[in-house]
Amino acid sequence: MDTLYVIKIGGNIIDEESSLSLFLQAFSGIPGKKILVHGGGKLATKLAGQLGIEQQMIDGRRVTDGETLKVVTMVYAGYINKKIVAGLRANGCNAIGLTGTDGNMITAHKRKHPSIDFGFVGDIDSVSTDLLHNLLEQQIAIVAAPITDDGNGQLLNTNADTVAQEIAKAMSSLYEVQLVYSFEKNGVLLDVNNEDSVIPLITEQSYAELKSKQLIFAGMLPKLDNAFAALENGVLKVVIGNAKYLPEIIGGKSGTIIQRNVR
Repeated sequence: MDTLYVIKIGGNIIDEESSLSLFLQAFSGIPGKKILVHGGGKLATKLAGQLGIEQQMIDGRRVTDGETLKVVTMVYAGYINKKIVAGLRANGCNAIGLTGTDGNMITAHKRKHPSIDFGFVGDIDSVSTDLLHNLLEQQIAIVAAPITDDGNGQLLNTNADTVAQEIAKAMSSLYEVQLVYSFEKNGVLLDVNNEDSVIPLITEQSYAELKSKQLIFAGMLPKLDNAFAALENGVLKVVIGNAKYLPEIIGGKSGTIIQRNVR
C-alpha cells in the first residue's frame, strides 16, 4: 500500500507569514500522497471582533451562532484555504482546496450535548474515501477546510483536529496513513515553557500515567485523544511536533510519537 500523509497545521503557523511560507515549502517537498487540514481560529476571532460579533468559547471550543458561522466559513473556506492552495502552487505542488461540504467529502450532524448548546458545530458521520482517493491518485494534494454540512443545507463548523483524525481513519483502508499534528511547539512537553522538555514517545499506558499526575496541559488532551482514536482505527503512525521541522517529524527525528501499547 502507498503511504498517505494527513497533516494538520495549527492556527499559530497560519497567522505568521514566514512560518506559513516555510511550512508550505516543506509540505510541497513531501513525496507521494498528502492531505493538509487547517483551521484558522485566530483570524476568525479577529474578524468577528472587527464586525462586532461576540465570541464564546467553552473548554477551548468555539460556540458557533449564526453570525459566527458566516465568519468562520468566510475565513476557513475562503481566505485561508485559497491562500494555502496558492502558496502550494507557488512551490510547484498541484493542490485543490475543499471543504467538507464539497463533493460530499464529509457528512456531519449538529452536535447534541446534554447541557451545552454549541450552536452550528458539526460532529462527523462519514468521509467520502472515493472522492479523496480519486484526487490523490491524480497526484493532487488536498487542502481541507473544516466546514461541513448536515445534508439538508445547514453548514456546520467542525473541529479541524477531528477532521484530520476522521480523514486519516477513513483512508487507512486504502493507504498506510501517517497522521501529523503540526503546530508551534516541538511536541508534547512536560514543561510548556521549555521546548527541550519534549516527550519522545507516549503510549496508552504512559498517557494514563501522565494524565493522572497532571503532567500534560489541558490544551493537548484533545489532540492526544484524537491520536489514540486514530491508531485504534487503522492509522499506522501519529506524530505531534513543530511545523518548522516537518521533514524531521516525518523522518522520525523530531516531535512526539504516539503509539499503542505493545502487546
